[in-house]
Amino acid sequence: MTLLEICKRAKEVSRKIGNLDTDTKNTALLAVADLLVEEAAKIVEENSKDLERGRENGMPKGLLDRLMLNKERIVQIAEGLRQVVSLEDPIGEVLSMKKRPNGLRIGKKRVPIGVVGMIYEARPNVTVDAFGLCFKTGNAVVLKGGSDAICSNIAIVAVIKKALTKVGLPADAVSLIEDTSRETAAEFMRMNDYIDVLIPRGGEGLIRAVVNQATIPVIETGTGNCHVFVDETADFDMAVKIILNAKTQRIGVCNACESVVIHEKIAEFFLPILADELREHGVEIRADEKSKRFLERSGAYDANAVKLATEEDWGKEYLDYIISIKTVASVDAAIEHINQYNTGHSETIVTQHYANAQKFLDEIDAACVYVNASTRFSDGFEFGFGAEIGISTQKLHARGPMGLEALTSTKYIIYGDGQVRP
Repeated sequence: MTLLEICKRAKEVSRKIGNLDTDTKNTALLAVADLLVEEAAKIVEENSKDLERGRENGMPKGLLDRLMLNKERIVQIAEGLRQVVSLEDPIGEVLSMKKRPNGLRIGKKRVPIGVVGMIYEARPNVTVDAFGLCFKTGNAVVLKGGSDAICSNIAIVAVIKKALTKVGLPADAVSLIEDTSRETAAEFMRMNDYIDVLIPRGGEGLIRAVVNQATIPVIETGTGNCHVFVDETADFDMAVKIILNAKTQRIGVCNACESVVIHEKIAEFFLPILADELREHGVEIRADEKSKRFLERSGAYDANAVKLATEEDWGKEYLDYIISIKTVASVDAAIEHINQYNTGHSETIVTQHYANAQKFLDEIDAACVYVNASTRFSDGFEFGFGAEIGISTQKLHARGPMGLEALTSTKYIIYGDGQVRP
């Protein structure tokens, strides 16, 4: 099937699924969840082909982790669909209804967007998340995954289509573009006659290419140069725990911590403690001169093991066992540094000082801002959305983890009894 045919079919089917009732949509989603678990072994087998090819091509550990599926992860993905089923269906919700002096009653209600296009990299879980959220909101979805996960994506979409067919619903509610070439991707970005919105999800290069080349409206999901600021009143044990979780739990995700900022009043005492823990987890430190001196003086790291951070490091999303460390003189300096180099994703402060916590919440420019918690919570599942279609770092239409409401539009509904405009 050609790309044009895929997009045309998606447009046609979007009109059908846009009017499905909630029970029908939920029944289909549960059928997909059950079949994913039932056929997990087949999916894992296909995923192993992608993993083998990734290792042969020298794919970084962080990306291999993103790519990898096992039975446990597939069960978690299926559970995400079941959570989507448990959520209230936003479609048809009347947001307002007002009566005008001329007797017209003018209201606004939520409706599907229509056809959602997704361009993403080595994240096969996105295939299921995108389908689930789009289907629940009455949208068709056209998926363009990367070549790194093509075997996994083909297997997953086959399961979804099989489940939809079993419950008597159109399989074209989800489509996968199997041609992974750049030429096809570029053509897909220009299918504005059929695709209503395009959502890129992946590295900075992919997102920038889509934003710059697409003629379809784009919701930009950003990369994650996330920071943890350790304030002068921070509890050291809490700070270390949060940083280790944010940095090392999964290194290849956009909500991982890539940079630590430390108040200079505690840096000399806190840095050696943190450095010892980071070393135990195999994390390389790239520090500014002041932090580097503290570390070398303490003996926590061998002098040669501490690399001097460059300007590039402050804005870098490593997706690896590397972290940058900056020492600052105040909470204001921390906020200034973070706002200069962050990507608008997720930032956290570790502090026992209420005023500093509130100042950080008010002045940090990011989609998610935390006090005394790991940035790893920036996730649709953790936010109670069941899943997410991406984390938006832009400010129009949607911001932060995007759940069901982010995949809806609105339309005005007007009731009259014969009014004509004078």
